[in-house]
Amino acid sequence: MRKLLNVLYVTSPEAYLTKDGENVVIRIQEETKFRIPIHNLEGIICFGYIGASPALMGLCAQRNVALSFLTEHGQFLARITGAVSGNVLLRRRQYRMADDPEECAKLANAFIIGKVANCRRVLQRTLRDHNDKFENGSETILETVISQLKTRLEKIATCHATDTLRGFEGEAATVYFSVFDHLILTQKEAFFFHQRSRRPPLDNMNALLSFLYTILMHDVRAALESVGLDPAVGFLHRDRPGRPGLALDLMEELRPFLADRLALSLINRKQINERGFVQKENGAVIMDDETRKVVLAAWQKRKQEEIRHPFLDEKMEVGLIPYAQAMLLARYIRGDLDGYPMFIWK
Repeated sequence: MRKLLNVLYVTSPEAYLTKDGENVVIRIQEETKFRIPIHNLEGIICFGYIGASPALMGLCAQRNVALSFLTEHGQFLARITGAVSGNVLLRRRQYRMADDPEECAKLANAFIIGKVANCRRVLQRTLRDHNDKFENGSETILETVISQLKTRLEKIATCHATDTLRGFEGEAATVYFSVFDHLILTQKEAFFFHQRSRRPPLDNMNALLSFLYTILMHDVRAALESVGLDPAVGFLHRDRPGRPGLALDLMEELRPFLADRLALSLINRKQINERGFVQKENGAVIMDDETRKVVLAAWQKRKQEEIRHPFLDEKMEVGLIPYAQAMLLARYIRGDLDGYPMFIWK
């Protein structure tokens, strides 16, 4: 199994990244502020319009260290990659399978089952762990939705048409997010959830979720590339120029466990507060730099926790789950597995 390495998050707008031998160096106004050997990193994510030397970009490409540039608000700008890695035969098989409606339906079915099962598990775990903190009626509402998601899982399991599966996924997501506000147990005036809003997020909760989903996307895309798969060609998400369809596919089953739970934890434990969010003139809500650093630190800490993988039956850091799932997906596409074993949190 792959070793979990670090992701370097650069948030200072004055920072400039450069190379010194085999080291990544961060400089601010010509002064060296940070230095780390490249072999300790699996990725670098820069927020804001941070500069980087061509020599550093080349080093990252040579060492397969994903170098991504995002706006200060977390919107993707660009990504530096080296030569395409992996077995060309694996990618050719991936493309053929993506053109096969039956194969697309099989994988779409697995991704959606994983997503809905994990959404249901988030509700169950919150109900179990915080039973004494719910307002009147919240428990009954959550139990009803848990039951509804179980019914939808049964329907999804017997569905073999991709378009119908997309409809089921949309219905399940609507049901899940309809009670998401009940999972927010503290700071209710500042953090509430009425509906999912993106591009831009229109409230504090959506801003936090969108930011975490962006970070998760980076990890999932890097994981797929590391096993030789093309992150642009998916099975559930239709092809669209510039959209990483397969990364979006794989993210579906991982969002509830990796992103949604962390967002709720940050709020319910009061690790962040409303002072860290700003609303722009167009209604968009963004996080300030200090809050972003708190969220990134919590994300890194969460990735270092251990979990037993439900299919591989071995302990691993949470941060390796995207790589484990990418590896299992590659095995299925190669024909080494009879089916893709989606990640379902237990």
